[in-house]
Amino acid sequence: MQKIAAICTLAFAALPALAFEPLAADTMEDTRTFKIEVLQVTDIEPFQESLDGFLAALRSNELIEGKNLSVHRVKIDFDMEKGGFWSRLGVLLRIRNEAARIVEAKPDLVLTIGTPATKYARGIVEDAHIPLVFTAVANPQDAGCVSLSDAGPGVTGSTLYSNMAESVKVVQQLFPEVRRIGMVHTDDENGVAHVAAAVSSAGQAGMAVSSRLVSKNDSIVPTLKSLYNQGQGVQMFAVPLDTYYGLHRYEAATDLGDFGAAHQLPVVTLAMVRVPGAVLYVGSDFTQVGNLAGIQASKILKRRTKPDVLPILRQETPTVLIDPERAAALHIALPSAFLAHKSVGKNGFWQIDLAK
Repeated sequence: MQKIAAICTLAFAALPALAFEPLAADTMEDTRTFKIEVLQVTDIEPFQESLDGFLAALRSNELIEGKNLSVHRVKIDFDMEKGGFWSRLGVLLRIRNEAARIVEAKPDLVLTIGTPATKYARGIVEDAHIPLVFTAVANPQDAGCVSLSDAGPGVTGSTLYSNMAESVKVVQQLFPEVRRIGMVHTDDENGVAHVAAAVSSAGQAGMAVSSRLVSKNDSIVPTLKSLYNQGQGVQMFAVPLDTYYGLHRYEAATDLGDFGAAHQLPVVTLAMVRVPGAVLYVGSDFTQVGNLAGIQASKILKRRTKPDVLPILRQETPTVLIDPERAAALHIALPSAFLAHKSVGKNGFWQIDLAK
């Protein structure tokens, strides 16, 4: 009996020590390195901005690359500088091959940047029950999502989608005399969706959009001449959310800016992409939208939240930037509503906070 009593005493004495085991498990979780695979199609500056915003959000949530976070990035590129041809079938096959490799790598999370990577990788990643977060997608439904807020099973993210009617309203405030806008785009999914939204919103606002489809390897100049010279001609050019303008070292964007300056035509961009010569920028900021995707990824990694329960996030109020030098060259007088909410942003641009 004395031996039994001694054993029981030792057992009860050990209970307080056992109570600390969950803390030890938490400590092990804190030292874990999370693995993220990043997949994108084409290598353009806005996609880098998206990733920068994504990683910044993770750092804010104590997920730091090189410490407790490992990031492997794949850029599917067509080497457009050397005349590669954009093939939808080629894109599909290469994305699916990379998605299969990612599944074998068994990361904790997959980040897809842009519509093609999201659209064609999501099914394979979802079947492997690996959380997928996307960013830099203009219209989530074009990437297989249920709606603008519901990404569907195993997926969440952030979208560049913005209310085009609001963007058109900003354009009208600055250029009340403009009735016809020219837009050049390619078969880029984001570009097609963006132009369609612009056509609809501009029509409701009493303006018309003349759009032209070109190949990603085409020079933009002949199309600009055609739009400018046809009939009464366009009074302004607008840049959609299309990778075309980021290729060939921004050749199309630069040529568009030069053409506008030579003919005293304003150039506006309905996406936050660098367009030398543009006087107005209005749309969603890639860095901010990437940051929103990072917020969702942090919840998935740190709290083990299922992607399905997290809505697609988007920038609620569009960013509005004005190049003061181009505005002066075009003799544009800023409306009082713009002047009242003007501040100097990066690159010397004026930022107009219409949310105030």
